[in-house]
Amino acid sequence: MKKNRMMRGFVAVGLTLGLALTSTSAFAETWRMAVDQSLESPEGKGVQRFADLVKEYSGGDLTIQLFPFEQLGKTDAVMEQLASNVIQIQSAGLVRLIKWNPDIAYMNAPFMFEGRDHWVRFMHSDLVKGWFDGIAEKAHVAVLGDPTIFLRGPYRVMVSTKPVQTIDDLSGLRLRMHPDDLAVEAWKYLGCDVRIMAWSEVYQGLSRSMIDAVNSPISLVESTRFQEAAKNVAEHDEYWQSVGFMMNTDAYAALSEKDQQALQKAYVEASAYGTELVENSVDDSIKRMKEEGVTFGKMETGPMVARMQQFYDEKDAAGALPEGFLAAVAATRSAQ
Repeated sequence: MKKNRMMRGFVAVGLTLGLALTSTSAFAETWRMAVDQSLESPEGKGVQRFADLVKEYSGGDLTIQLFPFEQLGKTDAVMEQLASNVIQIQSAGLVRLIKWNPDIAYMNAPFMFEGRDHWVRFMHSDLVKGWFDGIAEKAHVAVLGDPTIFLRGPYRVMVSTKPVQTIDDLSGLRLRMHPDDLAVEAWKYLGCDVRIMAWSEVYQGLSRSMIDAVNSPISLVESTRFQEAAKNVAEHDEYWQSVGFMMNTDAYAALSEKDQQALQKAYVEASAYGTELVENSVDDSIKRMKEEGVTFGKMETGPMVARMQQFYDEKDAAGALPEGFLAAVAATRSAQ
């Protein structure tokens, strides 16, 4: 009798321990994260810091598994996986959200904004917030945190196999472009022969003379080795941008409040870290590339801005601009 009671006690203890272990493991979760850049780049190191901090701040309850440089597929495939909760988060240019709202392209309207501060104010406008809210409702994809704080850049350049300095040099230039109708249309308007190509295929495209040039944040040129195939880099500041963290809303809603806060806190701190790396790395990167024989310059953008103003005026007259876009640009031109 005593032996039976002891056995029942052991079973009860075993069940209790088993339930406790099951309960603990139920809180542990892994998010798959697509990263469009190499983890060796300053931007990629910022994303790695994000993953490390999420694990730390969640107490190990949430782990971010990174898949860099389009390992999970090209843009459309990754966006489909994100909406379907096959992957839970990705870091990339926010323009990828055009899949669900083509107006998103105008966040990167070429030669429209007067400077980064103007662009940041525009990104905080009610117009852009409405775009994001609509996508979250339609596609279950939302932007994590303030989408402007992880700097991508810090400025944009054209990397080319031959010198490009003026608007005349753009005539017939075979320019790689991401799948963005506005960007394609704008650079064609400026005279380029635009070629759609995945980011991961650009190095080969330059090396095999399939394209003559590519636009890029200056901080990503060396890590992608574009300068090995194209020895000319010219700053043009076509627009300002950030690294967007886009996540599946269902996955986020399923997290505990503690883990949601861990994500938010990790994003803010990793953004500051990544931005600092981007800013500090540029001068050293340029110095190294100059030693490889790369030529640096700045494009004469005045005529390009003037031509693009004509481009936007024509689209406005045709009713082809997003409703409220020009008004939002004007309203955010200066700080209130």
